[in-house]
Amino acid sequence: MRLPAVVLLVLISVSGHRSLAEQAQEFQSSDEGLEREFLYAGRAKRAVDPPPADKCSYTFIVPQQKVTGAICVNSKEPDAVLENRVNKQELELLNGELLKQKRQIETLQQLVEVDGGIVNEVKLLRKESRNMNSRVTQLYMQLLHEIIRKRDNALELSQLENRILNHTSEMLQLTNRYKDLEHKYQHLASLASNQSILIAQLEEHCQRSPPLVVRPAPQPPPPPAPPVAAKPYQPPTFTRLTNQITNEIQSDQNHKALPPPLPTMPTGTHSPSTSDKPSGPFKDCLQALEEGHSNSGMYLVKPENANRLMQVWCDQRHDPGGWTVIQRRQDGSVNFFRNWETYKQGFGNIDGEYWLGLDNIYWLTNQGNYKLLVTLEDWSGRKVFAEYASFRIESEAEFYKLRVGRYHGNAGDSLTWHNGKQFTTLDRDHDVYTGNCAHYQKGGWWYNACAHSNLNGVWYRGGHYRSRYQDGVYWAEFRGGAYSLKKVVMMIRPNPNTFH
Repeated sequence: MRLPAVVLLVLISVSGHRSLAEQAQEFQSSDEGLEREFLYAGRAKRAVDPPPADKCSYTFIVPQQKVTGAICVNSKEPDAVLENRVNKQELELLNGELLKQKRQIETLQQLVEVDGGIVNEVKLLRKESRNMNSRVTQLYMQLLHEIIRKRDNALELSQLENRILNHTSEMLQLTNRYKDLEHKYQHLASLASNQSILIAQLEEHCQRSPPLVVRPAPQPPPPPAPPVAAKPYQPPTFTRLTNQITNEIQSDQNHKALPPPLPTMPTGTHSPSTSDKPSGPFKDCLQALEEGHSNSGMYLVKPENANRLMQVWCDQRHDPGGWTVIQRRQDGSVNFFRNWETYKQGFGNIDGEYWLGLDNIYWLTNQGNYKLLVTLEDWSGRKVFAEYASFRIESEAEFYKLRVGRYHGNAGDSLTWHNGKQFTTLDRDHDVYTGNCAHYQKGGWWYNACAHSNLNGVWYRGGHYRSRYQDGVYWAEFRGGAYSLKKVVMMIRPNPNTFH
């Protein structure tokens, strides 16, 4: 009866050992991970028992017996149990290692997720950095533009400062000249006052002296009074001297002596040839010529519809005669840089350089149809002329607007461009230019924007001149604007064949 029991124990141990060996072999042959080995090991334990339908059951009946003697124990059984325990410990270690690796995997996944967020943040930061760089570039360009603009403003400011300094120096020079002229004027005024006192004393002395009729010698009869037109009128000596002093501000006359003044009462050189003609005054020089006064000189003229007498120079020699001179430039002795009121009334010396006056020209040219003749001469002696079939100016209400007609001549047409323009002076700006042309051209004229002719400009000696502006006496179509002419005469004459 002992043998069956021993056989049963051997079978149990062999089956258990066999199952453990199969489990160890499965763990060693698997490369797919500790978790699958654990699952396979569990499955192998459940797969040991065959299905109930295929089992064969055996029943062993062992009689109970009392053990009386030594018990024989198989020494192999503890080794199998120990090996089974070792395998279980290895499984537990493997399970622990698997759990640890799972936790590491989860940690790595969390780190990967965190790293993905960091990558997105880095991308956003890079995008913001690019935006900031573009913004910084824009600000830098704006700063450069601002610096360049400030430099340009500084340059303009320096130029304006230089202009102000130049104008200030010019003002100081003009102030000094004005003071000198004022001193000379006061001196002349004192001389005139002394002369007036002397004249009064002489008159008083003459009144107190005995009459001349008591003398034995007969008193010669006084000469007959000549006609008014036969006496060319000469301005008083005081007026002529004052004009000469005023003209010292002419810029190019520093090295030129002024011509000596003419006698106050000239001889018969300028008198008409006959003295039995009507005394006048005449309405213009043509009427004086028609009445027999064929000598050039100064005459008294009274235009029609005008309650005024004016002194003019009549040129009776220039074919066909009867010309009334309204402007003359010949030696630079008169300053033509004057104000509005002076150009309105007229200035200068009738027998030299002078301007007849806008009011006088208006009354003359509006009593009939007149033509204009402009004669020009350069410094080489070349003479040219420009004639306009009609010429007149409007009243002061229209600022003496210029009206000229058809041109012909050999000087070129430099006045038609000024047709329809108002007269401009330094203190009355009526030109179409944004500034004041009279300031740049140094005269008074019917400026447009500004001038093709400037016959009232500065008289420069020698022709070509150097000036900041074109301010000479020029006719643009004849020698250009940078050439100051030697002689210029503007004169008018009735032209009945032309209508306004």
